[in-house]
Amino acid sequence: MRLTSVGRLGSDQVESVLRAAVLAPSTHNTQPWLFRCTPGGIELHADVSRVLPATDPDQRELLLSCGAALFNLRTAIHALGTHPATVLRPRRDEPTLLAVVRPFAAHAADARYSVLAKAIPHRHTNRQPFRAARVPPAVIANLRHAAEAEHAWMPVLDSPQRERLRGLVEQAHEAQLADSAFLAEWRQWTGRANHSRDGVPVRAAGNDNWALRDFGEATGPQGHGGPPGEPFIVVLGSFGDDPIDRLRAGQAMQRLLLTATAAGLDASFISQPVEVPSARRELRQLLGGGLWPQMVLRVGYGSPATWTPRRPLTEVLLDDRLLSA
Repeated sequence: MRLTSVGRLGSDQVESVLRAAVLAPSTHNTQPWLFRCTPGGIELHADVSRVLPATDPDQRELLLSCGAALFNLRTAIHALGTHPATVLRPRRDEPTLLAVVRPFAAHAADARYSVLAKAIPHRHTNRQPFRAARVPPAVIANLRHAAEAEHAWMPVLDSPQRERLRGLVEQAHEAQLADSAFLAEWRQWTGRANHSRDGVPVRAAGNDNWALRDFGEATGPQGHGGPPGEPFIVVLGSFGDDPIDRLRAGQAMQRLLLTATAAGLDASFISQPVEVPSARRELRQLLGGGLWPQMVLRVGYGSPATWTPRRPLTEVLLDDRLLSA
């Protein structure tokens, strides 16, 4: 495959940053992104053929996933000594075009981005139980700073809030169990054959890949992740909830995940309380009403886990003919 050069990036560099971009996480590993390389930059598009109508009817999680891919793309370009000038939603009359990254200016080396870029191929969702080991407070502070650097917020939950969150997870889980459309969609995308290039294959599913996560699978620090016997639970929120806010939240989520990976931590998603609208509304009130909850994560030291596959790069590249079809 021979890609066109874009700005300061040669063909091989364009390929390398795109390969980094597609390693982002996505709901059920749907990989709902497409890219197009033009003389004006690298475009990120939503792949609307991969929308999950039952799980994600307003495409919020699709935008989070694409935001995560965008952060990987920006980070990989940064690591090459080039500034990834980024515009979100550049053309409102083209709703699938989510961002354009223009790698045209040199950029001084930044050790922070180099660390994050090195973490990209090592980050993966770990659906296995976590070890009972505390997450150090200094690492938690770094995770919070990572979220804030991308215009999001990681609030600290006290013990009553954690207990209420546990109840919301259970409530949302029961609602999804009763939703036949959700269950059909989940079965379509998880437990796939191990040679599948998308979805969650059997080898990576774990024992609880969609069911209620056990809050007692790891130990978090007092005042941050919970008392001994509970994991470090992260709630990531944004101050708005429009498409650009969600794209930014996806970038914040990925920066947080890469920061965790660089610190030797694993993470998995507790999606139920943000996928069920009534539970998400209650979670927002739990956080004080000022933040829109975008994602809940379980962070800790995981057991060995199998990675999920990725589509070939050729399947996520658009050309002018495909874009206009």
